[in-house]
Amino acid sequence: MTSISQRFESLRQSHQCALIPFITAGDPSLETTKEAIRILDRNGADFIELGVPYSDPLADGPVIQAAATRALQKGTKLEQILEIVETLSPNLQAPIILFAYYNPILNRGIKSFLSQIATAGVQGLVVPDLPLEEAEELIKTATSVGIEVILLVAPTSSKERIEAISQYSQGFIYLVSVTGVTGMRSVLQERVKNLLLEMRSVTDKPIGVGFGISGPEQARQVMDWGADAVIVGSALVQRLATGSPDQGLQALEQLCQELKAAITLA
Repeated sequence: MTSISQRFESLRQSHQCALIPFITAGDPSLETTKEAIRILDRNGADFIELGVPYSDPLADGPVIQAAATRALQKGTKLEQILEIVETLSPNLQAPIILFAYYNPILNRGIKSFLSQIATAGVQGLVVPDLPLEEAEELIKTATSVGIEVILLVAPTSSKERIEAISQYSQGFIYLVSVTGVTGMRSVLQERVKNLLLEMRSVTDKPIGVGFGISGPEQARQVMDWGADAVIVGSALVQRLATGSPDQGLQALEQLCQELKAAITLA
């Protein structure tokens, strides 16, 4: 199974920017999630970020919050999500990255949680509400089971903090493009371009930009600014939730193809 770091190394050698789509597991159903993962994998996803629904998603905007609420109302459990990952991961090109909040991880026990997701085939973990100061135990334990923990850099981060986060983040560094929660934005902040330059001066690790990218033009812009990956969530989650499950999957497929085409160099 290809690790996140290995996949990025391969993409860098071919001078390609990675596409990382995000969907919320269990919305509109677990069966739809399973099919959505297959579709994303077939249509250019280099990694797939799978959100574990949580009742208090502080980092998420209204679209993903609503998706998490719907998934929880249908009784979506971590075990069901991991069952899907375990079933699909041996046949996927794209490594699976789990997006999960810290409190449920602590409640299960860090070692137990990480062992469980590693056994299922998860390759990476994003914990949006995990402060760097509390990340050491999680990172150390994750490393022992082969999980790469991806840390987030906020647009308000100082150079010193960017250096510290870059040092500890594994796989790649997740640059948050906006101040605030996830969601679609019509214009990306110019600050992102400057942050990418600043980060390049302190690290050679891959940098993925997320929060606010809603379409192909923005994806291309972020790539042109120097990102190694574009991360798209709310726009895909919204497409998947529109109309019938089949219509949602068709809309998801179309947007994934458009995003991939925008960042693929001939």
